[in-house]
Amino acid sequence: MNPVVGLDVSKGESHIQAFLNKGKAYRKSFSVKHTLDGLNSLLNFLQEVTKVSGGLKPSVIFESTGSYHSPIVQFLDEQDYVYIMVNPLVSHRSRSTNLRKVKTDPVDAYQLCELFYKEELEPHRKRGLQLLNLRNLTRQQEAIVSVSSQTKLQLQTLLDQLFPEYRGVFGDLYSKISLNVLNTFPTSESVLTVSNSELVGIISSLCKSRSSKWAEEKAVKLIEAAERNPFQHNMYDSHIFNLKILINIVLQYEEHLSKLAAEIDALAEEMEEYEIIQSIPGIGEKIAATIISEIGEIERFNHPKKLVAFAGIDPSVYSSGRFTATQNKITKRGSSRLRRSLYMAVRCGIRDSRKQKTTDEIIARNKKLREFYDKKRDEGKPFRVAIIACVNKLLHWIYALLKSKTTFQDIT
Repeated sequence: MNPVVGLDVSKGESHIQAFLNKGKAYRKSFSVKHTLDGLNSLLNFLQEVTKVSGGLKPSVIFESTGSYHSPIVQFLDEQDYVYIMVNPLVSHRSRSTNLRKVKTDPVDAYQLCELFYKEELEPHRKRGLQLLNLRNLTRQQEAIVSVSSQTKLQLQTLLDQLFPEYRGVFGDLYSKISLNVLNTFPTSESVLTVSNSELVGIISSLCKSRSSKWAEEKAVKLIEAAERNPFQHNMYDSHIFNLKILINIVLQYEEHLSKLAAEIDALAEEMEEYEIIQSIPGIGEKIAATIISEIGEIERFNHPKKLVAFAGIDPSVYSSGRFTATQNKITKRGSSRLRRSLYMAVRCGIRDSRKQKTTDEIIARNKKLREFYDKKRDEGKPFRVAIIACVNKLLHWIYALLKSKTTFQDIT
């Protein structure tokens, strides 16, 4: 006996099919809701299959479905059942071998059971609770950054129609002091109707950490910007209303991101991997936290090539008959977040570490990575190809460091 239970997971419910052995289906398929009663029904069924199989606990197999499978995973962890989470690409490939094109939930659950006997599938290895929490935080951070960037673009569009000259007043348009000043003085008229001393006082009150001289300089710049502004008289009150709303939204996003960053740092600092990854020049706190949360436990990978495939930077292969393609794109079938973080790490690593160049000598943050990049460019590789090669090299370093629990300086 080698029992298995296949689950076709969808939003709020799952279709269930059991096999006692290869080719030996048990009962007809049925569905359960992802509620307390539904999960209890699933537990009763699993216990029934265990009893019929002579005391052998069935393995549970299902596709990875984003957040939909979370109740099932938590339930199986609590009940101590072994489960296999299948990549949807693998199950899709298995379904495509059938001549008939059939796509229903009961059929999918049945085919997952058949896949269990066809393929050598490994049980899902649980990530540590810390890693899961870190992954949730970094993904939330990425989502808020993305939405915040869109809001900033909308704010820029409105600013171009109200007060385009304001951009040069503060070094960072989206700093807290800059947004608060803009919220108080959204138009040229609002700036020019107050005296210089009043303007200095307001700016000083909004940024108490700065000197009065700094506030005076900013007040002068703000007045000059208002006088140069092409829109001296605003015709649309709706623009001011919308601008103030967007400013408040951006400020709220920045506050949330600040809290998330502090939570991520506090959680990541408890992990040994965090310090190891940051030992690689060019990788800072944010990128390091994302990399270790997306990779999870390095024990899941027994070869660096498997980690490369997980990141989706392994080259695709196309060969038919006597033809073999020589220019192949990367698969991009792995974790997009990990791939994006590695790309940023490479760009930071090969960049010049000095703010101002006094000579033509290149002093990169990551000297070894820059040498490898230059080598690929000298071989005639295009920029993107060279960067992907560097990402591959970086991922091999990360694998070696995490496996050996050593820092980058120890292997260079």
